[in-house]
Amino acid sequence: MILKHKIKKIIGVLVIVWGLMVPTQVVIAQELPNNYCNNQLNLKVKSAIAIDSKTGQLLYGQNINQPLPIASMTKLVTVYLTLKAIEEKKITWTTTVQPTHQIVSISNNRDFSNVPLRYGHSYTIKQLYQATLIESANGAAMMLAQAISGSQVIFVKMMREQLQKWGITDTQIYTTCGLPNKSVGSDAYPQATKNAENTMSAKDMAIVGRHLINDYPFVIKTTKLPRLNFIDQNFKTPMTNFNWMLKTLPQYHSKINVDGLKTGTTDAAGACFIATAKHKGVRLITVVMGARHINGTDPSRFEETSKLFGYIFKHYHPVIFRKNEVIMGRTGIQVNSGKAKQISIGIKKASEVWVPIDQKLKVNLTQTAVEAPVKENQVVSEYSFEAGPEKLISLTNPNGLEIPAKALEATDRVNFLVRFWRWLFGG
Repeated sequence: MILKHKIKKIIGVLVIVWGLMVPTQVVIAQELPNNYCNNQLNLKVKSAIAIDSKTGQLLYGQNINQPLPIASMTKLVTVYLTLKAIEEKKITWTTTVQPTHQIVSISNNRDFSNVPLRYGHSYTIKQLYQATLIESANGAAMMLAQAISGSQVIFVKMMREQLQKWGITDTQIYTTCGLPNKSVGSDAYPQATKNAENTMSAKDMAIVGRHLINDYPFVIKTTKLPRLNFIDQNFKTPMTNFNWMLKTLPQYHSKINVDGLKTGTTDAAGACFIATAKHKGVRLITVVMGARHINGTDPSRFEETSKLFGYIFKHYHPVIFRKNEVIMGRTGIQVNSGKAKQISIGIKKASEVWVPIDQKLKVNLTQTAVEAPVKENQVVSEYSFEAGPEKLISLTNPNGLEIPAKALEATDRVNFLVRFWRWLFGG
């Protein structure tokens, strides 16, 4: 009987090996749902999204996949590449640059948001960075691009490459500041129409904001400033942030406490706004695009953003997981061919999961076994999450929200004889 059982086991192994040799159907990941929420807010915008900044968990979505004009929200990509250039020591905060005639002309055009720049004057990267984020100064943003690449066109190509690296493929970028192509004169992108504008989806804009906040969190120190003076030798230009939801500005809400990030407005884009705020110690990002824009005093984008934050605060609560925390019911993982047949696992780094207030959170593991040897702190699986009947999903993973699980202890691999003995006798 024992021999018969072992023969069956050997045949089973051969069947598995044969199965691995047969081509299998490739499972293609699903796209993010265009609308995500059981109780749609029906915001008065063309598209909207709300995510957790750290995990990318999707909390609300309204037409999130449609590319739309983004106007000056473009400047966040320019700012990201500026901070990256500083990090790579290509420039410094005190690097000085002088504007071209074209940039001077744009910066003094009162139809655009700007601080006036003067030909022959020098400006530091820090000045231009602050003017770009606070006053949404188009000339300043173009000068950052010029300082880093020497050309608006070359910098646009850098922006496109960066977006590709983030998996953003359905976007169009023509200018470094977000103005339509026709508005930047001789710096217009070649072989593009005069009316060409930068476009992204709300989903893609959220990805940009998430990378900016996570890679360079100190950007908030500038985006939260309601006012600042731009000093140009003996000239002083007062700057007021276009984000009216900041403290001391007209659309401030003490229960939301928005501290960034960027507005955007053109005739084609309408009023847009990518916002960020902390709730119960956890940072959120929202995007609204195509809100009403009757004139420069229309607060629609901020009103719709307030509704979106209010909805998230009312319908979700964050569950915080600490680094190394062991989750009950998912305390260990099986180790194949390990000296220890099971090891303890825990959260790799502090994370949060937003759970609908009327649902219980269920935690699963994407894989329940790992091959030896295993090192301490090695990622051995991913935690996935369900709330009620629904899988929680993220911006980058429509198949589920996943947080890395790491080994809290190590184990070596046993030798061949022990592995064979276990296989033979099921030990």
